[in-house]
Amino acid sequence: MKQHFAAKITTLLQQAPFVGHLSRQKFVGQFILGLIKSRNVQFGEVAQHLNDAAKPASNETRIQDFFREVDLNYVLVARILLSLLPAQGKLRLCLDRTEWDFGQCQVNILLVTVGTGEVHVPLYWHLLDNRSGNSNAADRIAVLEKCLALLGKDRIGLVVGDREFVGHAWFKWLKDNGLNFVMRLPKHHCLTHADGRRQALADLGLVPGQVRRFAHVQVDGVWGQVWVKAVAADAFVFLFATAGLNHLEQLYAKRWTIEQCFQNLKGRGFNLEATHLRCFQSCASSWPWSAWPTRFVWAWARPPTAAASPLPAKTTATGPPA
Repeated sequence: MKQHFAAKITTLLQQAPFVGHLSRQKFVGQFILGLIKSRNVQFGEVAQHLNDAAKPASNETRIQDFFREVDLNYVLVARILLSLLPAQGKLRLCLDRTEWDFGQCQVNILLVTVGTGEVHVPLYWHLLDNRSGNSNAADRIAVLEKCLALLGKDRIGLVVGDREFVGHAWFKWLKDNGLNFVMRLPKHHCLTHADGRRQALADLGLVPGQVRRFAHVQVDGVWGQVWVKAVAADAFVFLFATAGLNHLEQLYAKRWTIEQCFQNLKGRGFNLEATHLRCFQSCASSWPWSAWPTRFVWAWARPPTAAASPLPAKTTATGPPA
């Protein structure tokens, strides 16, 4: 089984060589298998499973040398992950942010996952240098532009985000680019009706469990659909969307896949927070590796009817995501 997976990974890397040398392609295959077996991104843990013919200390040195010397082509990494998704049908993008501290090093990551059904993997990400603050519209647009370039607008069926992802510039950009979206909003945002009347959620008179729908209202200066449910006194689920008013609750519920993705990458999965990598470049490098193991296992264990897509054309772009 180990040789089978290693051969599969090496063959795939030869189709899109984000690392050029054959020996490094084989190393990548060994490293991914080590991640699968150790369920940990810490180098010392992966080294225990890298190469049975070498001592763990030698394996760890080899891992360190690879991350120090190799500049990954992150666009090709994303294309390889996309090649393992179904070839047809719409894909869903989910946005969220996660952060953690290691001493004085603060890691704050804006992440976009891509997938369909219950399967989602990281596609692109941006390391925010804002001392644990929220992302802004420019951050989100920059990441989504990368996703558009990789997928094409016609392949994106829905963009889903939580209460951080609000604002006129952001909503307008999504609409101008023809991207259907569902975003949850904080309760202090107001509705503006076609007659110019502004209305706060508290003025809707909803009791817990009651739902109101609005087919054409303005929020943050952008026209769209609104779904509001009172869940407790002065507490609401407030959704703003362009995706279909009758199904907004079900569409927004798909956001749980990015939460599950974070769990798989962090404490309940590959323990990404324990990497103890301090610089932005190193932290960026660790993300694709923690995404690959579950993706490869799913791709090669799924039923044969779920065909994978061919690898897109190569690109010369290199370096971490902007």
